[in-house]
Amino acid sequence: MPWIDTHCHLDAAEFDADRDLVRQNAKSLGVETCVIPAVMASHFDEVRLLAHRHADAYALGIHPLYTPQAEDKDLASLDTHLHAHRDDPRLVALGEIGLDGFVPEINTPEAFAKQTHFFEAQLQIAQRHQLPVILHVRRSADGLLKGLRQFPVTGGIAHAFNGSLQQAKLFIEMGFKLGFGGAMTYDRATKLRALATELPLSALVLETDAPDIPPRWIYTTAEDREKGMAQGRNSPAELPRIASVLAELRGISLEELSAATSANARQALPRLQSTV
Repeated sequence: MPWIDTHCHLDAAEFDADRDLVRQNAKSLGVETCVIPAVMASHFDEVRLLAHRHADAYALGIHPLYTPQAEDKDLASLDTHLHAHRDDPRLVALGEIGLDGFVPEINTPEAFAKQTHFFEAQLQIAQRHQLPVILHVRRSADGLLKGLRQFPVTGGIAHAFNGSLQQAKLFIEMGFKLGFGGAMTYDRATKLRALATELPLSALVLETDAPDIPPRWIYTTAEDREKGMAQGRNSPAELPRIASVLAELRGISLEELSAATSANARQALPRLQSTV
């Protein structure tokens, strides 16, 4: 069955030794397309070239975790790259952008103000280029919704969604799909698993966020790491197994889930229609 990994950082350093093999392995397991979002201006060309090399898709943006070192010239670079590649069908969104309310270092008043500046500026760039956005949502759903009301965009994906049911419905009303991945595979993630079950199937897309957010079967606890066990590396090849968890939670077949989540991804990121 074909799958779309709507969020995979294939450009990450963790894949430097075997990047092409990682992608080929995932493709052999049915991961037809990966969406590779940039996290900083210096990666814009890299993610574009990766997407073309593997017949994937990409997004350009400045991630909130990278705003401390970002400058306004990076916003100008983003605008320039989007204009230069506006006819590239593999350029499907602006992202990864958003707000992060979890990391202490970027939640001082000054640092959070800078996060907000880059988020709002990128929403305006997305408006200008009529692109959907891929959102980073970590303890920040209300702030993101506020920004989206002020600077409406053409929908997109709320990546690694972990908010409330009410917040989920608000994102859906704004034209967003919600990304579910490795975090959903843990039995203790009861609220997230309930969301994955209760939300309309038409609202869900699948993702790995590789190499981040490892599913439970490759996660190594701090205690085990102290004993010398290596942390498992998340990769796009984990998507079919993540999908099987969601299918089981919802009581549907993998075939139905593949068809629905792939259609949802194309609806959220319309340019995927020409690449998938």
